[in-house]
Amino acid sequence: MIVYSATKARFKEDVMTNDIGGIIFNAFQTATGRSTGRAEVDSWMHSLQYMDRILADDDIPFDAGVAIEYHLPQTSKRIDFILTGKDGARRESAVLVELKQWQKAELTHSDAVVITHFKRGPAETLHPSYQAWSYKRILEDFNQTVQEEQIGLYPCAYLHNYEDDGVITHPFYSDHIKRAPIFLKSDAYKLQQFIKTHVKFGDTTRIMYRIEHGKIKPSKNLADELASMLKGNREFVLIDDQKVVFEKAKLLAEQASEHAKKVLIVEGGPGTGKSVLAINLLVELTGKRLNSRYVTRNSAPRQVYEAKLTGHFRKTRISNMFSGSGSFYSTQQNCFDCLLVDESHRLNEKSGLFSKGENQIKEIISASKLSVFFIDENQKVTLKDIGDKESIRNWAENLGAEVVEVSLESQFRCNGSNGYLAWLDNILQVRPTANDTLDTRDYDYRIVNSPTELHDLIKAKNKKSNKARMVAGYCWDWISKKNPLLKDIVVGEYKATWNLETDGQAWIIKPDSVSEVGCIHTCQGLEVDYIGVIVGSDLVVRDGNVLTQPSERSRMDKSVHGWKNLLKVDPEGGAARLDAIIKNTYRTLMTRGQKGCYVYFVDDETRRYFAERLQIGPVVEPFTEKPVVPAHEEATVLPFRRLDAERARPYENCVPLYDLKIAAGTFSDEQQIDGCDWVELSEEFRPRKGMFVAQVVGESMNRRIPNGAWCLFRIASAGSRSGKVVLAYHREVADTDAGGHYTVKIYESMKESLSDGTWRHTSIILRPDSSLPGYEPIVLSEEQAEDLRVIGELVAVLT
Repeated sequence: MIVYSATKARFKEDVMTNDIGGIIFNAFQTATGRSTGRAEVDSWMHSLQYMDRILADDDIPFDAGVAIEYHLPQTSKRIDFILTGKDGARRESAVLVELKQWQKAELTHSDAVVITHFKRGPAETLHPSYQAWSYKRILEDFNQTVQEEQIGLYPCAYLHNYEDDGVITHPFYSDHIKRAPIFLKSDAYKLQQFIKTHVKFGDTTRIMYRIEHGKIKPSKNLADELASMLKGNREFVLIDDQKVVFEKAKLLAEQASEHAKKVLIVEGGPGTGKSVLAINLLVELTGKRLNSRYVTRNSAPRQVYEAKLTGHFRKTRISNMFSGSGSFYSTQQNCFDCLLVDESHRLNEKSGLFSKGENQIKEIISASKLSVFFIDENQKVTLKDIGDKESIRNWAENLGAEVVEVSLESQFRCNGSNGYLAWLDNILQVRPTANDTLDTRDYDYRIVNSPTELHDLIKAKNKKSNKARMVAGYCWDWISKKNPLLKDIVVGEYKATWNLETDGQAWIIKPDSVSEVGCIHTCQGLEVDYIGVIVGSDLVVRDGNVLTQPSERSRMDKSVHGWKNLLKVDPEGGAARLDAIIKNTYRTLMTRGQKGCYVYFVDDETRRYFAERLQIGPVVEPFTEKPVVPAHEEATVLPFRRLDAERARPYENCVPLYDLKIAAGTFSDEQQIDGCDWVELSEEFRPRKGMFVAQVVGESMNRRIPNGAWCLFRIASAGSRSGKVVLAYHREVADTDAGGHYTVKIYESMKESLSDGTWRHTSIILRPDSSLPGYEPIVLSEEQAEDLRVIGELVAVLT
């Protein structure tokens, strides 16, 4: 995703408005459906003016491409500024610029890490050169177009407020500065020269468009890359907070001793790279001859890893690297240099079948000089799970260990969509966030109408790389254990068996297991490309409230074993624990998919609740060149199918097609809507009331909507429309009763607060978004705005 895209010439015009921060903010809202803080807007305003001065050189071509805030694929990170074009040999190139407003930094002893001051105070962070280089590597790793078409990527960092004090340019960071040069306050001409070296001619081949719409390489899966990593290869580039935490753990491992025990708590949500980081540390510390182990309470990750490593390493070496959390109740103190405890929230009090030991947290800290606990308290899924930060702190204090706490924020699962995770927390009512609706352009989340449809969809996705699986809440008894001919999960005509017997804890990687259904115990700590989730009747919605019902859990599920007695002993606290466990279970299940999550809800009201909070967008497919369709002419192959009256079931299998001939320039000639056809959309769009299709004609929105494109709209709802692409209708005095003028533009409004607490429009601006000159905003005064109606909001471009 690119928030802002233009030529150098257009970028300069936008800077000259003295509102480049506001322009980027509006583009950010439109592109992401989210807002951002004042600090980021001010940072755009400030830093982009400096970049405009850098580009003020005639040798940098006016038609070079400018991209701002490019979202790196399958991560939550964005590249600040990219300039594209061709070098002196006419090779396509892109200069990647990491912009910083820093003025000071402090040296550290950790590779690629500096200390600088943020609003919250001084903190360790990445050296800008490493950051810029790592973004280049991520782009190369994930984007096949960059590699196949040999597009040169040239990273650098520009700290335009920083006067050289010998710290940020210290020889300790020289290796990183060589890979991505750093330019400071006095280096404007040097940065100019760097750019001119790589961008001598303009971008006539739409380089960033091809990168953004290019082939995306498959996401790396930790289990698949494990053997290579344990052989010393760096399969995953650690970026931002991952690298900082990695270096912190290395330093603590060097400092830890029998008399100076250390505990590191690493907090991070799903997909923040906790397991990747743990394995990287296992490799690094083992290479330094430190006695280290990877530890989990849940056996599923360990069994999958062991299965993947069979044939690469001897079984004794594998067993010496991986261990269960219940292995340390009789271990000698400080026997290990480092224990890396993944999924620490799953730790239990007692260990083993005979409940040995006192407390697994205590035993792990006691057994090791350094204990690293990777934790997400919102992934506790059984009543026996005791792992939390407070307990770890208390045991560390009792055992005389120093505690250091850090967090991971960078997102790598769920297509890098922090918005999806925040929406999931909000909609499950785990914690309130500002993410009331989910834009499915960011992450392929779908709600299906039957479990059969869901399983068919997962089987289809699985054919490509054997990385799609079905899972469900544990609401059905495991009856096939005694009689393999019986089916466990029966919903209407759908019948399936649990996975729990045939493949055991390694179920998720077995090639034929896509026909079965997994549960929380066989997928937690692991990932696939696509996950299909059946939400049982243990989680329902009533009148907007998410309710959990432990009584609907299978009697064979040990996760909530003893729940009735718990409620008798502690009604309020027990209910809260059970509520959290059930919600955490579905939160965990719905975050196993790197690329997509498809869900079937057994309960109809629950299904409607989730469906109403989706902003439907298209599934992004790899870009391929398509033949150009002349303006005002209909393509031979339409992005929909017209249905006759017999086949059309309005808003079930089709939506209306309105022949508006919308003018994406100024308001169109008068149009009248006398009737409509009904059209069937492709499978990624689910028909809903309020949706309709219309054609957009003109070039004023060509950055988003090609001339002549068919677009899917939905009737505009109440609430703020600022920054959204809208279909607007304006009545003029000469209009006929049923006529009107229509246009598609980015909506902006200027409001004035009144003394009675209400407000009124002072003006409305309908702003174009075109790569061509000559398109001006339509500005409507307060009086003119009264005749404006926003008919619909853009959902997706269908062609």
